[in-house]
Amino acid sequence: MPFANLKVPAGTLSAEQKETLVAKVTDLYVDTFGDAVRDNTMVLVDEVVDGGWGLRGDVLTLAKIQQRSG
Repeated sequence: MPFANLKVPAGTLSAEQKETLVAKVTDLYVDTFGDAVRDNTMVLVDEVVDGGWGLRGDVLTLAKIQQRSG
């Protein structure tokens, strides 16, 4: 069973954006392995709490992420 676990900052994606991610990741697995995997593909979108992860030794917060992308 194909499985993808996507980690995203909490509060950054709408329900519609999560649905789009799940659909696109599923389609990617189908494109790679064939349509037979569609019914067994699991995609988990995990929302990581603010400050619950880091990059290059720096704890990330939603404010820092928005500052970098803005």
